[in-house]
Amino acid sequence: MNKVIAIANQKGGVGKTTTSVNLSASLAAQGCKVLLVDLDPQGNATMGSGVDKQELELSIYDWLMQSADFAQIKQVSTALYDVMPANIELTAAEVALLQMDNREFLLKERIGLDCYNYDYVVIDCPPSLNILTVNALISATGVLIPMQCEYYALEGLSALLDTVEGIRSHANPNLQIDGLLRTMYDPRNSLTRDVSRQLLQFFGDRVFRTVVPRNVRLAEAPSHGLPVLIYDKSSRGSLAYQALAGELRKRHDFHPVQ
Repeated sequence: MNKVIAIANQKGGVGKTTTSVNLSASLAAQGCKVLLVDLDPQGNATMGSGVDKQELELSIYDWLMQSADFAQIKQVSTALYDVMPANIELTAAEVALLQMDNREFLLKERIGLDCYNYDYVVIDCPPSLNILTVNALISATGVLIPMQCEYYALEGLSALLDTVEGIRSHANPNLQIDGLLRTMYDPRNSLTRDVSRQLLQFFGDRVFRTVVPRNVRLAEAPSHGLPVLIYDKSSRGSLAYQALAGELRKRHDFHPVQ
């Protein structure tokens, strides 16, 4: 296993799950062996990967609680990356974790034991800074932050960066910010342009050059249980995530294991 990427932002509706699903699909299409870990009880990344969360006999809850093996639970997505699926049962894991010793390190232990043969493990975090998100950040080598270019997004970003810094100081010194991704980008909007300039001014090269535009095909794809790469490969949304995968791999100077 080479890279574990937490897709995190405590603000909802910024394209976090869309990024998790479509980045996973694009990395897989570029020859990487990818596991998408759905760590959100809403299970949207599971559904967006073509796996029905309502029909699951076993889920990530069973993996975290060690009541079932990794191989019994993982699913293969419509884009041929593997998925550790989630549903509402994951809410019970949040409660159970609070009663456990070393609860912040449970996901890191599971990934270390079962996911070492993947090139990339992509973790779709819940939209809050809870114990599940802390587990993801402690497990990760990097965090990718999707955000809309709007005022409240900047406000929430500082809280997330403080959390990342706290985890780096106390639990995961190897954690890096892989980059900030501008999503639902509309260059015709003056606020979008202003916030984008502020991001580039303060974070420089940590802002991905790739921007994800507002795109109807990208918004439609999850309802079909498909990443946009499969739903409409030539759409602007698909091309953006393919570019993001290439940019991320270049930042990591990464080549898939043959």
